[in-house]
Amino acid sequence: MKKSWLHFGTCTMAARKSLATLALTGLMATLGSVAGAQETAANKMSEILNFREYSPTFASAGQPTREQLQIIKDSGYERVIYIAFSTVGPAIPEEDQLIKALGMDYLHIPVDFNNPTIRDFNTFADAMQRDTDRKTLLHCQVNARATAFSFLYRVIYEDVPVAAAKGDMNSVWTPNQVWRDFIFAVLAEHHKSPECEECDWSVPEPR
Repeated sequence: MKKSWLHFGTCTMAARKSLATLALTGLMATLGSVAGAQETAANKMSEILNFREYSPTFASAGQPTREQLQIIKDSGYERVIYIAFSTVGPAIPEEDQLIKALGMDYLHIPVDFNNPTIRDFNTFADAMQRDTDRKTLLHCQVNARATAFSFLYRVIYEDVPVAAAKGDMNSVWTPNQVWRDFIFAVLAEHHKSPECEECDWSVPEPR
C-alpha cells in the first residue's frame, strides 16, 4: 500500500510539473506573440508621414490615416497631441473621438502655421512635463510644426544638444523666417542659445 501511495504521489508531482511546464510554455508563447505584434506595429509606424522617433517615449509625425491610428495604439503610444487645425488638409475631424475610443489620451493645440506663439509651445510643454513617462506621439499635417516643437522640447527639457535636435528637425524641413524667429524667441525665454558649431540657421529662399 505504501508503495502505491508513493507511486501515486510521484505521479501527482510529475503531473504538476508537467502542467507548470505547459503553463509556462503557454505564457512565453503569449508574451512572444504580444511582443511580435508590438514589433510589427512599431515597424508600421515608419509608414506614417515623416515619422521621427526621438526616444522610447516620444516621437513626432505628419497626419496619420484613420487606419494608422490603430497602429499607433498597437505600438504602445498612450497619448496623441495634435498641433494643427482640424479643418485643413488631410486632418481627421473626429480624430479626438477615434483616439479616445482606442483608449489613448488626446490633446489638441491648434497652432497657426503663420503665427506660432510662445503660449502654444508652453501649453504643449506643460502637458508633456505633467506626465513625462507617457509614451507620446506629437503630430501636425506634415511634421513641420511638430518637429519644431520637438526640437524645442528636447533642447529645453531633455538637454539634447542643439546640433542633434536640429539635425532631426532638418531631416523633415528647414524652418522659414516666421518659424526661425519663433524658435529663437522660445529658446531665449528659456535662456538657451540656438548656436552651435555645425548650426546653419539660414532661412531658405521663398519659392
